[in-house]
Amino acid sequence: MYQKIIDYTNQIEDKIISQRRDFHKYAESGWFEMRTSSIIAGILTDLGYEVLVGRDVCEAEARMGLPSESELDEHYQWAKDNGSDLRFLAPTKGGFTGVIGLLNCGEGPTIAMRFDIDALGVIESKEENHKPFKCKFTSVNYGTMHACGHDGHASIGLGVAEVLMNIKESLHGKVKIIFQPSEEGVRGAKAIVEKGHLNDVDYFLSSHISERLEDDNCDIIPGSYGSYATTKYDAFYYGKAAHAGGSPEKGNNVMLSIATAILNLQSIPRHSSGITRINVGKLIAGTGRNVIADQAMMEIEVRGETSTINEYMEDYALRIIKEAALMHNVTYDIKIMGGAQSLDSNDALAQRVATVCREGLKTVKVSDILKYKNSGSEDVSYMMKRVQDNGGQATYMRILTATAALGHARDFDFDEEILGKGIKIFSATVYDLMKYN
Repeated sequence: MYQKIIDYTNQIEDKIISQRRDFHKYAESGWFEMRTSSIIAGILTDLGYEVLVGRDVCEAEARMGLPSESELDEHYQWAKDNGSDLRFLAPTKGGFTGVIGLLNCGEGPTIAMRFDIDALGVIESKEENHKPFKCKFTSVNYGTMHACGHDGHASIGLGVAEVLMNIKESLHGKVKIIFQPSEEGVRGAKAIVEKGHLNDVDYFLSSHISERLEDDNCDIIPGSYGSYATTKYDAFYYGKAAHAGGSPEKGNNVMLSIATAILNLQSIPRHSSGITRINVGKLIAGTGRNVIADQAMMEIEVRGETSTINEYMEDYALRIIKEAALMHNVTYDIKIMGGAQSLDSNDALAQRVATVCREGLKTVKVSDILKYKNSGSEDVSYMMKRVQDNGGQATYMRILTATAALGHARDFDFDEEILGKGIKIFSATVYDLMKYN
């Protein structure tokens, strides 16, 4: 069966590369993935999957960091004009993006896989040595670019869907293929978890295309640990405007509150149990030099090596934001824009992936490192934790290849040979988990 998986993947590899380039060319950022979602839903339906779209994918109120209604409406029209599958576009309106494909193969374990599909707010390079430019698939959506490999993740997911449908008679149990919106800014996974899609999952697989490690010519690290828990906020201050020269005492100056908040946020005492992070990344405030400012907004984030440490940072930060408002008689509002928990792959499942690659696929080179230490944050942690809390196993793999630049750079690209290897890794592992009832 492993050879059949290899052979079938090789047959569809050119098609998968073409799909990746299409997603890259029509890049859509978080909650705007309307065209992307409609095309994924159409492909899955044509393959024979039961497909969930629109409000059936995400819990509406649990979506974080939503764009404005006008922005979503404008992009819906863009998606309609740019090659969407019109059979499935309408349910995505209003930012209800993401798709889940279901394949029921009788009695057995439930396996879920997650593939994120969103792009970043990056202006893509148009240098001659940038392969997407040279091969004419740079983003036509100016200011939005697949600079982190999620176009590859979506394509791998579709390849896995096709392979599994081709071998479904040898599978026992249920498959859930989750195409997740809005991973960037860690905004989308929690809404899928809150909808209940991970509640019955026994095994959970996820991955990220990453730069190959120096002096390690391998294709996969089968597990991860150490991803920072994080919470992202937009904080707003509202005061009272007044003439700065004629009647400053009649105003309530938000500048005083926001300056107090920023200085104190950066001074939060660090935690003895692990790493912490705090950053104020953006500030918008005031109207003019002679006006007491009455509105201000800042974008902040806290992180912690564990979810407990992140909660410490979060509580401290919220207290500072509140007290800075009270000090200067202004009001405030806080919106949660994103979040993630710490993650740790189950050793047993990571080892099982490694064994499948070494003994089943053979041509996929497995790193001697069982679990890679993440340096950032990943909202797949919500999905992993739900599965693990219910007694299941989960892993977050690193699928390694050569990259043209670091992730999130305007000239990022990856070697497309990794797409076929990713399909084989996921498909073979699912088969291994589902080959017996």
